[in-house]
Amino acid sequence: MWPNSIADLSDTRANVLRPKSVASISTIRSSPMGVAVRLGAVEIRVAAIATRLAAQLQDVLASGREVTRQLAELRRQRSGLVKTLGDLSAGESERIERRATLKTRLDTLLEAVLREYGLNPEALADVPCPELPSGATLDQYRRELERELRSLGVINPLAVEEFAELRERSEFLEGQLDDVKKARRELNGIIRSVDSEIGQKFSDAFEDVSCHFSDLFAKLFPGGEGRLSLTEPDDPLNTGVEIFVQIAGKNVRRLSLLSGGERSLTSMAFLFAIFRARPSPFYILDEVEAALDDVNLHRFLALLEEFRKEAQLLVVTHQKRTMDVAECLHGVSQRPSEGSVVVSEKIGGSAERERASGRSLRDRSDDVASHLSEPQATPAEIGTHG
Repeated sequence: MWPNSIADLSDTRANVLRPKSVASISTIRSSPMGVAVRLGAVEIRVAAIATRLAAQLQDVLASGREVTRQLAELRRQRSGLVKTLGDLSAGESERIERRATLKTRLDTLLEAVLREYGLNPEALADVPCPELPSGATLDQYRRELERELRSLGVINPLAVEEFAELRERSEFLEGQLDDVKKARRELNGIIRSVDSEIGQKFSDAFEDVSCHFSDLFAKLFPGGEGRLSLTEPDDPLNTGVEIFVQIAGKNVRRLSLLSGGERSLTSMAFLFAIFRARPSPFYILDEVEAALDDVNLHRFLALLEEFRKEAQLLVVTHQKRTMDVAECLHGVSQRPSEGSVVVSEKIGGSAERERASGRSLRDRSDDVASHLSEPQATPAEIGTHG
């Protein structure tokens, strides 16, 4: 609207200034009456133009104010748009940064999955979603799993390799343990077999020894009775042996109540019973008759005479009566200022041969004993040969 009013003002101004108007003004000046008329017309016209211009000016001012208001509104809108653009730019930057972070995290996760589980992204797409607990979302379930994972504490990254090594070691040890158990069962079987055989052999040997002990005890103690018994007959490997004796004329059954000689003869009866049950080529006896009196010594020598037919006997003794029954005497003697020497004397093969030669065994044994009884002589060692 207001641009057209300005154009009208321009046209009016041009008409006023045109030469025609100048000529009219000249004509008016030449005629005073015409000047006044013309001047009044001009003034009326100018007043009309001024009114018109004032109205147009008001319109222009109103239009200017409207334009100014619209311009302010546009500027305000532009400021809002600039702010919105800034916010969008900042949000875009954040989105770009977040996208880069998520991409980095995704690459890390894919690499970890590929390294730990051997799955590529295409294979992961085929992995089904785990079954969620009732009323829980996937994100809630994820947070719950992460919380449980954190509660586990520090995780050993080499746990898988160590578990594989330990499992291999465990399998190896289990194999070894199976072998040991198998060997143990076999050894237990062998032990049971050996124990059974040992028990049987012990039972057989005990029966033999018990039988011979009863016979020998009756010979050493005429009219007496001796026997052996097991403390645990059902367990021959752990059983003990008890000796029961009954000497004629004595109501004594415990060995501790017997005299020293009787205990010695009882022990020799048990010992020679073992010798007879399990014979050996020779036996060595060291002063076993030292505690015997003459009667018991005579019984012991009779036992030696019986066993000399079965084995060779080597007896260490100081008893001359024991030397009388020997076939060969050996002794060690040391004279003053001399070294020790071994003295040997072969008495003979039997008592009958010695009696035929007119010299008794006692005489020859006395000669050896007297030789050994010289100063610094040592005890005699007597060998009795069967």
